[in-house]
Amino acid sequence: MNAGTHVRLSGVTRVYEARGGAAEVHALGPLDLELAKGEFFAVVGPSGCGKSTLLEIICGLATASAGEATFEGRPLRGDVPDGVGVVFQEDASFPWLSVWDNVAFGLRRRGLDAAEQKRRIEDALGLMGLRDFARAYPAQLSGGMRQRVCIARTLVLQPRLILLDEPFGALDQQTRLLMGDEVLRLWRETGATVFLITHALDEAAMLADRVGVMSARPGRFLDTIVTGWPRDRDSRIAGHEEFGRVTGRLWSLLREESMKAMRGGGRQP
Repeated sequence: MNAGTHVRLSGVTRVYEARGGAAEVHALGPLDLELAKGEFFAVVGPSGCGKSTLLEIICGLATASAGEATFEGRPLRGDVPDGVGVVFQEDASFPWLSVWDNVAFGLRRRGLDAAEQKRRIEDALGLMGLRDFARAYPAQLSGGMRQRVCIARTLVLQPRLILLDEPFGALDQQTRLLMGDEVLRLWRETGATVFLITHALDEAAMLADRVGVMSARPGRFLDTIVTGWPRDRDSRIAGHEEFGRVTGRLWSLLREESMKAMRGGGRQP
């Protein structure tokens, strides 16, 4: 493994066992993947191809049926390791807690002293543009702002690897682009490795250094596209001619696989 490799998957496969008379489901793999420290990697693929299963294996919430998965050289075996933070699509803010207390929730469970908690919370709120809303409650915020609260709650734990599972799927197009700018900014400022799952080809093309395109189930990588964008990019890159070529390449790879998934024709090994 390269010294700069943060996550490594080798021959990873996930098969769900037969239950209640249903046949087993070969959801994922075998596939290989290496994430370099500090890179932004996105995954696109047809519905049901195993994208979320892949994320669960990388964050330790699920174990591979075969193959090896490691984070910072240590095996991933069914629990989320220190240094990994996850943000899901669903609004996971606690409605009975203020923004401040939502962000503080994980820190308090870690038993950090009050001064360190305060410093981290203020830093995360500042980074996500939420300082003026620290005493507000989720019901008083827009959907985009509630997602920022969820991201801030992850950031205070200072993860070295941030996993994003369709975090902006419920937002409108304009808000998604602006939230993408926020994510790119925090990626640059924290230096974390970011792994994003999305159905939106434009989102993947704008945010990522590399985009992995998955096949219909069982999910494997068809190809990995290097976008070539500068690190200081933002949503204005969507107006560039090259952006259209990247998204066109992604769709050309994905179209047939999406049609297979719609017909229920995921491949079997």
